[in-house]
Amino acid sequence: MNQPANTNVATAVRTTYFSIIGNTSLAIIKGFAGFLGNSYALIADAIESTTDIFSSFLVLFGLKYASRPADKNHPYGHGRAEPLITFLVVGFLITSATIIAYESIKNIGTPHELPKLWTLFVLGAIIIWKEISFRLVIKKSKETNSSSLKADAWHHRSDAITSVAAFIGISIALIFGKGYETADDWAALFASGFILYNSYLIFRPALGEIMDENLYDDLIDAIRKVSLTVDGVKGTEKCFIRKTGMVYHVDLHAIVDANIRVKEGHDIAHTLKNTLRQEIPQLGHVLIHIEPYECQGNH
Repeated sequence: MNQPANTNVATAVRTTYFSIIGNTSLAIIKGFAGFLGNSYALIADAIESTTDIFSSFLVLFGLKYASRPADKNHPYGHGRAEPLITFLVVGFLITSATIIAYESIKNIGTPHELPKLWTLFVLGAIIIWKEISFRLVIKKSKETNSSSLKADAWHHRSDAITSVAAFIGISIALIFGKGYETADDWAALFASGFILYNSYLIFRPALGEIMDENLYDDLIDAIRKVSLTVDGVKGTEKCFIRKTGMVYHVDLHAIVDANIRVKEGHDIAHTLKNTLRQEIPQLGHVLIHIEPYECQGNH
């Protein structure tokens, strides 16, 4: 099972600091390497890494705000801030892709020197680092159920894709020589399309979260399975889940014997709620509705 919410927040925050430090370092390295090595593809990479820094700070703010406890005005907590931050992060991705595409097109029509050979070694190291970063951050996003951390992970993957495209473009320019100086510009333009596609992949689940879309069949199965371990619960009916931040709120209809007293039904509901939250730590509010056995519907 996943970690408790407080641990998830701490893990996500540490992972975001890792992204901020990494993106800041790479933006500086890429910018200098692109300028000194006559490679716009590397400069485009630096632009994306710069936007990644700001988006990571947004993620950090979103994680800390979303982890605030429930209050009178927000009885379900502040978790919905997280997908909203994800939308902003997607906006940064789209902006960086647009800037890269615009500058690439402009550079394609402008004569310039061939990139330097040593820029390939810089790109090779960057590709390896960004892929490692993607795998680390995406793993943490799954552990913490964080949509904004997932968006941050895809920033790393988009950066790696841009760097791969730059590596290919520079290689073509160096192999074929004069007349192919714009190969890395074409590569940067091609990479911007990948970034836009990844933006959609990040945006879609965050939109589903905001719209309370049913995306949690595996979790529903786990809830039903745990419910049947509670004494007095004969089955379950409706089970609705909505995600806010890193926790899941549940509305569950539990089937019990129709002939028991109201107090007994009340006690079963409380036991069921406590058992679910103990066995599945990522659950937040759990509302149990008791159904009499004679009126049970389909499972």
